[in-house]
Amino acid sequence: MELRWTDVNAIAIALEEAHPEADVVNLRFTDLHKWVCALEGFADEAKRSNEKILEAIQMAWLDERD
Repeated sequence: MELRWTDVNAIAIALEEAHPEADVVNLRFTDLHKWVCALEGFADEAKRSNEKILEAIQMAWLDERD
């Protein structure tokens, strides 16, 4: 499955699987960006992200943990 920046929930699930030990609340957006781009199946351009998208991914990741 190809992931794009708009696939917020799927990215959150993949990040939880890849980084279950991560402190999501205190995660820097630069690290989050790097981790998303490194996900298997991620096929979007790195420069297409922005703070709003990264924040949405972070919130979805927190929801995934609950």
